[in-house]
Amino acid sequence: PPEEAEDASELTKRDRSHLENTLKLNEDKPADDFSGVLQRLRKIYHSSIKPLEQSYRYNELRQHEITDGEITSKPMVLFLGPWSVGKSSMINYLLGLDDTPYQLYTGAEPTTSEFTVIMHGPKLKTIEGIVMAADSARSFSPLEKFGQNFLEKLIGIEVPHKLLERVTFVDTPGIIENRKQQERGYPFNDVCQWFIDRADLIFVVFDPTKLDVGLELEMLFRQLKGRESQIRIILNKADSLATQELMRVYGALFWSLAPLINVTEPPRVYVSSFWPHEYHPDTHKDLFLKEEISLLEDLNQVIENRMENKIAFIRQHAIRVRIHALLVDRYLQTYKDKMTFFSDGELVFRDIVEDPDKFFIFKSILAKTNVSKFDLPNREAYKDFFGINPITSFKLLSQQCSYMGGCFLEKIEKAITRELPDLLGSIGLGKKPNVLSCDITGCGETPKNRYKKP
Repeated sequence: PPEEAEDASELTKRDRSHLENTLKLNEDKPADDFSGVLQRLRKIYHSSIKPLEQSYRYNELRQHEITDGEITSKPMVLFLGPWSVGKSSMINYLLGLDDTPYQLYTGAEPTTSEFTVIMHGPKLKTIEGIVMAADSARSFSPLEKFGQNFLEKLIGIEVPHKLLERVTFVDTPGIIENRKQQERGYPFNDVCQWFIDRADLIFVVFDPTKLDVGLELEMLFRQLKGRESQIRIILNKADSLATQELMRVYGALFWSLAPLINVTEPPRVYVSSFWPHEYHPDTHKDLFLKEEISLLEDLNQVIENRMENKIAFIRQHAIRVRIHALLVDRYLQTYKDKMTFFSDGELVFRDIVEDPDKFFIFKSILAKTNVSKFDLPNREAYKDFFGINPITSFKLLSQQCSYMGGCFLEKIEKAITRELPDLLGSIGLGKKPNVLSCDITGCGETPKNRYKKP
């Protein structure tokens, strides 16, 4: 309400010491130097993963090429949610930007129509999206594929802040219900997906006074599937409601999220008021402050685990590239087996692409290479993929070997089962064995390729 906004100027600011302490902003100790580990990670990627990725054109299936900028980038925290729930205010608050020339613009009407990337820089400056995408040292160059209209809606702000030396924030346009993608002029969902796939932490922010889960939000939760461990749900502005009302909203929120998040561990929900002003009197200040501190600890944890996450991310990518290569190899082998001197190659291949199950293509990959069925790409995707890339343009895996360099498949398998886990071990991961879940990928046993002719 407008009358509240007028009071805001007279509101007293709350103490920020818990922010400084939890995020260790006052410590002068240099950030951990992982440059050696990053060099090794780049080397493993370029020598063992990229050759197979290029040879089987993985980028055209998933549109995901990993740039060096992405390997060396800082952890990314993504803010999502409907408009006017306080996403920009929360970033201003975390960085202490209120009443400074740096602050992000906030207000009751939809203000942020851009994707704003807040990153570290020696002095305050704004960078156009077009410039960000052109700079290959940054991790944003892949965003060029979303087109000029989108790049005009992408903006970078460099701020000299200690926290940004270790993490990058991304503020997104509010999800506006009943607003069609066409009106935005660029593929909003695809862009969101790009950020979601790369975020180390995803804050989905809600305003309890106007909680409405509509279609765009449901769509968003569908896009978040599989990223449950990165999601934190924030019930912001919690001090604007009476306790009983707040409990109701909390229940309603879970009720609306239930069908979208069917995992054993639901995302953590934080209930607080993330802005610099004192909490409203007669509200649960202690609870809100505790919630805020646990959110900050969460953020700190992500910063501290950034190397582990990066290695796990590259390893997950390698697993997908390997599955893709095995599938293309299998399609090609099936094609070669079916071809006779008289048959029409195109018809034979169309038959295989239309109904891969008839030839047990996906089943055979599951049966012989300890691949989780959840990691298998979608069959339809391969119709499109082979529509652009004729089957005859690929070589069998067994032919992708060189006398000096060894075989592509063996190299990527060695990276997945040995090199990347060893690299994780080298940064002292003894304490957290759960990062690499071996039941999914079978890290213990080297995957066998039974198609290779003895």
